[in-house]
This record gives sequence, C-alpha cells and structure tokens, in this order.
Amino acid sequence: MVRIAGIDSGSIAEELEMEIGSRIVRINGERVRDNIDLTFFLSDTELELEALTPAGDAVVYEVSRDPGEPMGIVPAPDAIRECANKCVFCFIDGNPKDVRPSLWLRDDDFRLSFTYGSYVTLTNLGPKGIQRLIDQRISPLFVSVHATEPDVRIRLLKNERAGLIVEHLRRFAEHGMEVHTQVVLCPEWNDGVHLERTIEELWDLGPAIRSLSVVPVGLTKYNHLRPVRLLTADEARTAIEVVEAARARGLRERGEAWAYVGDEMYLIAGVELPSQAWYDEGALAENGVGSVRRLLTDFDEGLHEVPRFEGHRLRLVTGASMAPFFRDLAPRLAAQAACEVDVVEVVNEFYGSIVTTAGLLAGEDLRDALAADCRDGDICLIPAEALNADDVFIDSMPLSDVEAALAPSVVVPGHELIDTLQRADRARQGGSAGAAAGAPGRRPEGRSAGTWSVADV
Repeated sequence: MVRIAGIDSGSIAEELEMEIGSRIVRINGERVRDNIDLTFFLSDTELELEALTPAGDAVVYEVSRDPGEPMGIVPAPDAIRECANKCVFCFIDGNPKDVRPSLWLRDDDFRLSFTYGSYVTLTNLGPKGIQRLIDQRISPLFVSVHATEPDVRIRLLKNERAGLIVEHLRRFAEHGMEVHTQVVLCPEWNDGVHLERTIEELWDLGPAIRSLSVVPVGLTKYNHLRPVRLLTADEARTAIEVVEAARARGLRERGEAWAYVGDEMYLIAGVELPSQAWYDEGALAENGVGSVRRLLTDFDEGLHEVPRFEGHRLRLVTGASMAPFFRDLAPRLAAQAACEVDVVEVVNEFYGSIVTTAGLLAGEDLRDALAADCRDGDICLIPAEALNADDVFIDSMPLSDVEAALAPSVVVPGHELIDTLQRADRARQGGSAGAAAGAPGRRPEGRSAGTWSVADV
C-alpha cells in the first residue's frame, strides 16, 4: 500500500475528497506495493482506486480523466529496501560509531536505481521481483556486477543469490531493457583474469548493457585490510589498460566507448586524466567517471564569469584527492577574482587519512582546518556533497555550527565551482550564505552527487 502524504489543490484527488493519510490498496484490481506501482497504474485514464481511510474505512473511487491529467496524489516516501549482502568491501562496515545515523542504512533498492541512478546488486529480489522489473520495464537500471563468475561474486557479496547476475542481465536484455553496470575493483578478489572475464561476459550480452564503470574500492581506517586492501599504483595502471582495450573495441565495433574507468583510478595510478572527449556525454560523472575532467573543463569555460572579490580571500575547501588540481587552478582564479585564493586541504581524521574524497569530510575536520587561519572577509567554499538535505555533515555536526565557529567568514556550500563562486558573490552582498546564495540542491542519503568534483573523487 501507498500512503497519501498530500493532495494538490484543485486536483481530481481533492475533488474526490480523498484524505491525507489514506492508503491506496489497489488500482484497477492490481495491488499497489510502492510508488513505482502507483505511477505505473495511474498511467491509465479509466481508474478504480481502492483505498483505506485513516479511520479504516474501505472506499472505492472511480475516475475517468483525460490523458496526462494528474490525479494530484502526493505519496509518502517508500520504505527503503535494505541490502541482503555482507560484501567484503562494504563501506558501511568502515563507519565510525558516531557517523550520521542514516548512514547505517544498508540500502540496495531497485527503485532508487531507477529514479536516482544508484547502483544495486539485485540480490534481494526473488523471481517475482525480477519479473516485476521486466513487466514494468523499469529501465535503465544501474547494477553493481563486480564479477560475472558466480563463485567470485558469491565470495565478494557473501550471498548465494549473487551468482545469478548474468542470468538476470540476460533476461533484461532479451526484454529490451537497458542496464548500466559497475565493478568495484578489489585487488586479488575480482581483478586480473576475473576483470577480463567480467568485461567479456558483459560485452557478449549485447548493446542492452549500456556501460561498464570500473572504480577502485574505497576503505576507511576502520575496515582497511579486513579483508580487502586498496589498489597499488601498478594494479590501477593494469586495470586502466584492460578497460582501455575494452573501450577501443566498443568504439571499433559499436561506435560507443562503453567501458570507463573512475577518476580515482587515474589518481591512484599517477596517470594523467583523459580529455573531456574520452567521457563522451559525461553521463556517468556522478559515479566518479569524468567528474574531475568536467570540473577542469567547466573552470576553463566559465572563468570569465567569476566576479571580482577585492578585499576578500577565497578559500576552496577540498580533500587530498582534489587539492593538487585546485592548487593548479588557484593562480588563474586569483587573477580573475582580484583577490587571494587559498586552497584548504582537509585531512579526514573522522574516517582516516586514506579517505581523500571531499564528500566524506566531517564537519569537525572541516571546521578545524578553516579555523586554524580564519580571517574577517574570508569566503569559504565547501563541498555541498559533504552535507545531507538537512545541512548536517557526516559526523552529525550541523552546518550552522561550522558557520558560527568561522564567523564573520561567509561559508557557501556548492556542487559546481563557477556557480558556487557566483553564489558566494551574492552571499557576500546579502550577508547570508544560506539566504542570499540559495541552498544548493541535495541528493537522497547515500547517493553520489554533484559536478563540483572536489567531492566526487
């Protein structure tokens, strides 16, 4: 059932006097399990809705409407379908005890894959669940494959259902569905010949497999070497070579690159990032594929739009991965903005220094790094990816606490660097980063986000 959380004014639902708190049980005789069902079944123009009111009364609504005319039902969010795996590289196992509570949720929900592009394993779906995806043509999906060999994937995910992945993907392909796939590369687990086999078997499934992203495993000081370790530079370079070969075949045989390597793989390998053209349309940037190059390209193209900040100091806050890139950009930014530019590289004490992504910076670490040299007139640009929708950092510290500690400096969260600089100018003039700059859009908890790549790598 789906609970009605709101009703749009002037809508059919309001005219029918549907009640907030009612639960939609069936539509045209079909059981409504979640919001995807609701959207799918409401596509009909002739509807019979069976509902339970907050008082427990059964009500049937009959609706005849024009195509495209909305019902006006605002559903409550679905409960998240949790993960059935015990992956050897699970990042949640690397959380410290005082991490933001919502980050203990082990989500593996195909609905989030369809609506937000998050990668799922499909292991918590039985035959009926897989058939539902096919019947409702829930596509494209984003699937964490990791390995196509059944025994290797079972070993990685610690779930016997994990070995069915190729069977599931083949059925999707046969029914015209599209899938973006991912491999989180774990040295001595699914690299080498296992990666080569995974690439071959995914390629053999045909064009329905729209892409393959190979990204390096990420660990913290709490789960490092238990039992997975980080990639070495040589291992990262070898993986890049394997994926480059698959990419060349994709371009040669299908006219599409198909296979990609996450930006962090290049940083680990010490290899120069590819050009913007390498990433095609950049559709996988939120999976860390091409986000750094996008930052550099957007900076080059938008630098002339940066306002002047005479009398101020711009402080660009990032993690260790992106700090070298920002230091390279700083002189040009300083010249355009007519002010001092300071790149603040924050060491992640919360997760450990091996975590170098700005999107996982704790509020306390960020505050302390900035407070060490805080001046009146500073404008601090921080990665919005480090905040959730309630403006809370990963260590449960509110943004307001950081702002208070750094006052009278102005703190401006953002995703895209040039846009954030422009909002920082409005914040400076309005005196309030939150009101004058406008809060940047946030993503659902646990989703990758943003094109301000200080937080994507």
